[in-house]
Amino acid sequence: MKPSQFAKGFQARPDTTSSEKRTALDRLNAIDGLVQDKPKAPDVAGRSSQPVIEPIAEPALEAAPAVENESAQYRAWRIAHGYRPGQIIELPLKDIKPSPFNPRHFYLKASIAELAVNLAKQGQQQAIHVIPDYATPGSYYVSDGGRRVRALKEANKEVVKAIVVDLPIGIQSYKLGYDLNVQRDSQTVFDNAVVWKRFIDEKHFQSQRELADHLGLDESTVAVALSIGKLPELVMQEMVARSDRFGSNMAYQVGRYHGARGTDATLRLINRIVSDDLSTRQVADIVKGRASPQESPKPAGRQRYAQRLEIKLDGVAVGDLKSYGDDRLELRLKGLSKDRRDAILQQIEQILKTK
Repeated sequence: MKPSQFAKGFQARPDTTSSEKRTALDRLNAIDGLVQDKPKAPDVAGRSSQPVIEPIAEPALEAAPAVENESAQYRAWRIAHGYRPGQIIELPLKDIKPSPFNPRHFYLKASIAELAVNLAKQGQQQAIHVIPDYATPGSYYVSDGGRRVRALKEANKEVVKAIVVDLPIGIQSYKLGYDLNVQRDSQTVFDNAVVWKRFIDEKHFQSQRELADHLGLDESTVAVALSIGKLPELVMQEMVARSDRFGSNMAYQVGRYHGARGTDATLRLINRIVSDDLSTRQVADIVKGRASPQESPKPAGRQRYAQRLEIKLDGVAVGDLKSYGDDRLELRLKGLSKDRRDAILQQIEQILKTK
């Protein structure tokens, strides 16, 4: 894909010179820097049900300087609303809508519920980023922060803190959200599978190679994701809920198995992978017919547990407790805060001291 060529649905704005070119991610990081360095005086406008952007004096509107690489639509919008780039404002949640180019597709209910509880107690600490819908004045697309929007709605909040950014709704806004999610390690192969497949189906890209070039990825990475994207969403949901066990390679093998055996058998295989802690190689042997899903090969000397109990804290799975034979227990927990970990250790020590 040539550098000057853009995917369907994205209208490019020429940069002034090559030395002045900056990525959308760079611009967003610069905006966040402005927000962090702003004076401590309140910068959040009022709390009415309408977009709450305080107007500025008319002379200031006329003198408002142009921002580097700023689009004409965004400049007109921010002048009309008296908005300063990087300013945090409050917007009604009802005016926020998902972007058709959102890089995330799957949101775990337990994760949203946990965040909703936190937001209800602590309030929103980090602003989301939104893009004005110029065709529908007063409404905004989410550029980054879809999980927070869902959690705020679940917490019955009416407004959201937001920064309004200058991006088109299209592949560039997708790339921005994708890059941010990759930095946070919150982007999954299943999100990529669904969204990339839609990009190809809707002809935003003519081939997987063009998509890979645009994202700066190896074509094989895109090919694996598109293969996983052929799975029913029900099957992908089961793997998303256990993302620590299902990376791209494991999901690819599950996809191959589904092509041969169908949905019901695949769901049974997924449960088997989790309960017996199967490796990707073991699953590949099952797919190739070298082992059956019911009698999968085990490494030499490995003992199978008799019982497994999944452990959840605040509705979120954090590990399991397995029993082996008559005299062995194995407890595995992760993602705990230090305080909670120490509290659990103290309780276990107390139990072991009890005769």
